[in-house]
Amino acid sequence: MKIAGAPISWGVCEVPGWGYQLPAERVLREMREIGLVATEFGPDGFLPSDAILRQLGLAAVGGFVPVVLHEGTHEKTRDGTHEGKHEGDPAVDLDRFVAAGADTVVLAAATGLDGYDARPELDETSWKRMLANLDRLAAAARDRGLTAVLHPHVGTMVETTNDVRRVLDGSEIALCLDTGHLLIGGTDPVELAEQAGDRIAHVHAKDVDAGMAAQVRGGQRTYTEAVAAGMYRPIGDGDVDFARVAAALGRYGYDGWWVLEQDTILAGEPDGEGPVADVRRSAERLREILVS
Repeated sequence: MKIAGAPISWGVCEVPGWGYQLPAERVLREMREIGLVATEFGPDGFLPSDAILRQLGLAAVGGFVPVVLHEGTHEKTRDGTHEGKHEGDPAVDLDRFVAAGADTVVLAAATGLDGYDARPELDETSWKRMLANLDRLAAAARDRGLTAVLHPHVGTMVETTNDVRRVLDGSEIALCLDTGHLLIGGTDPVELAEQAGDRIAHVHAKDVDAGMAAQVRGGQRTYTEAVAAGMYRPIGDGDVDFARVAAALGRYGYDGWWVLEQDTILAGEPDGEGPVADVRRSAERLREILVS
């Protein structure tokens, strides 16, 4: 089964001040010990080298790349093809993915601010620029044998159901179905999988407490506060119907990665097993769902 891990399940995150950061050697070793076969990169600087993945028998799936997409001056020519790169266009180091043998570039439409607790509103010009940049980056990834996907994510420019629909209608890029971030942003991941499964090329599998998600949507808690309070749960302990998600994607012939994610904030060195206990539980339950 194509079940991979992500360092964020161990509390390793790109957001400054997120929490205690465990070393790569421990995180990757624990991934392998519970039977995961691959991992996303984690934030810049997390992996000391790609060689550590080979030493532990893990493949590289790809990585989560927050990038500001609504700035720059990229336009299309009359025949619909993209012009050359303009000053200010977003750039992603695709060679990094190729060198590691990865296959998926997970883009998030970053706001330009640190963290995921607030986001500005985009005007129509910025939306058009973002959609054009998504298609440009997707094409650049294809040219290198990679698949770029857009990750709807809380606190980014693509968060809500309307945002997701605008991306589906206004661009050709594939999506990352993040079951948790979609639900928090107001989109039922089951409905999206059923209605747009042909656009799903990557999955971030996380369960979530719907009550806390509603508090984030309503402004009663910040995203960071909710994560620290345990909004994300092991698969089967929250409110996402993974059996229906898997069935819907199966009808579309989905054969991509299922990346286990349970965003976690660590206050310090964990007691006992630490985060791996929840990831193990999620992995066991996901395997049961995928073979049923």
